[in-house]
Amino acid sequence: MSYQLYYWTGLQGRGEFVRLCLEDAGAEYTDVARIEGDEVMTPFLDGEHEGALPFAPPFLKSGRLIIAQVANILHYLGPRHGLVPESEARRLHAHQLELTITDLVAEVHDTHHPVASELYYEDQKAEAKKRSKDFRENRIPKFLDYFEKAVERGGGKFPLREHSYVDLSLFQIMAGLEYAFPRAMAKQKVPLLRDLKQRVEDRPKVAAYLASERRIPFNTSGIFRHYPELDD
Repeated sequence: MSYQLYYWTGLQGRGEFVRLCLEDAGAEYTDVARIEGDEVMTPFLDGEHEGALPFAPPFLKSGRLIIAQVANILHYLGPRHGLVPESEARRLHAHQLELTITDLVAEVHDTHHPVASELYYEDQKAEAKKRSKDFRENRIPKFLDYFEKAVERGGGKFPLREHSYVDLSLFQIMAGLEYAFPRAMAKQKVPLLRDLKQRVEDRPKVAAYLASERRIPFNTSGIFRHYPELDD
């Protein structure tokens, strides 16, 4: 099966959670906008195609299927590539964890765009500083403590007792937060998550991807942005 992934060029963003899954699975895929430009997504977003209407990128084309929303895409890919356990209960657990990751990603975004996505960061710096203070002091510990407990309850290595797409997403969360909020992250006592991050990073296909040009570096166009004043 060959997939077509549609996401904005020049940034990791939410599309990176899907890329990590495809790369770890060794799946054949095309990152379409990187080849044809962002405008290639317009017909899909305008509904000028068959299949489901995506609200926004990322979305995945698999045969005639159009699948949008990160958690939904991973819920589809996981069983097809051995990246989720077989039981219904554990697949639902994986989906639950991924939806919680989605909530965290939205809060990360709002640290630098707390007023409006359409405004530049520079137009909302005062509000961003207030939002980031609460995020650093309250929300990062709350989310990471939850995921730390999930790994502990899973046996100390994986939240689902075996490798899954959730591990890949938690790797991206840890890497992104360490880039955006290094001072705040240095204070977090989450040894199981740090160990999980390293083990994912060392997986051969993930390691090859991270060392390749396909992995766009973190930057101030994506979700995880490092503004020193927000990590004060």
